[in-house]
Amino acid sequence: MNKNAVDFLRTREPKFAEHIDRIGLIELSAKSPDPFVGLIKSITYQQLAGAAAGAIWRRVRALFADQNPTAELLLLLSDEQLRAAGLSRGKTLAMREIAAKTMLGIVPDTDGISRMSEDDIREQLTQIRGVGPWTVEMLLIFTLCRPDVMPATDYAIRKGIQVLYRKRSLPTPKQIEKLTSRWTPHRTTAALYLWRIAEGAKPIRRKAAIS
Repeated sequence: MNKNAVDFLRTREPKFAEHIDRIGLIELSAKSPDPFVGLIKSITYQQLAGAAAGAIWRRVRALFADQNPTAELLLLLSDEQLRAAGLSRGKTLAMREIAAKTMLGIVPDTDGISRMSEDDIREQLTQIRGVGPWTVEMLLIFTLCRPDVMPATDYAIRKGIQVLYRKRSLPTPKQIEKLTSRWTPHRTTAALYLWRIAEGAKPIRRKAAIS
């Protein structure tokens, strides 16, 4: 994580300071820069708590044995294999669609996506079955490491904002977009801290951040 981003947040929003001191610096590095892998991992994590999603992802990853996951290899797997790993029918279909679109070049390769703007990435990828704004935002943060992404619809982000500002109710995505605009160009760093802040608030149910 860029220390300058943390210092920026301390200055722009002093309420972050106590949480940053408690949590420390958060490391963000992509384990795989491949957009295909990032998308199918994000699909796995949709609507699940982190531990459960992580367990399913490990089982999905094991289906590829010692090979890197590719669209070609995924399309060779049966629905039964994917479902046995813990994927729902909808997620299985979404992964197959992502693989097919990767083969057609609609999901760009690593070099291609690195040259695309975030708006173009969103527009292109959300045309794919099962890939919504949240899925693309997870790709932008955890695979592409883009520095200024705020997933305003994510439950834990909303919860983190609620805790940070001691609000009685969850803020709406529109309220979050307006509030966090002043954290540009370091909203990704803010999102990472908001997820951690939300984790300390009980009870919590959320779409999982991907680590």
